[in-house]
Amino acid sequence: MKQGTTCLLAPFVALWNFTAKIFELTGRLVAIIIGFVLMIVGVILTLTIIGAIIGIPLIVFAVMLMWRGLF
Repeated sequence: MKQGTTCLLAPFVALWNFTAKIFELTGRLVAIIIGFVLMIVGVILTLTIIGAIIGIPLIVFAVMLMWRGLF
């Protein structure tokens, strides 16, 4: 992480950097496909109350991965 990153933004910066690393390793099309699959899994997990704890962050991560792959 960069020197100027505040404590509150550090998790978001780390998640974005992780997404960028996956994007570098896999390429655009594979990143979009992985994001779509993770989104479906996140929606299925969100249908259960217990799974919503994992499902909602998984959906957010999938959207970020797809967004990074598209643009």
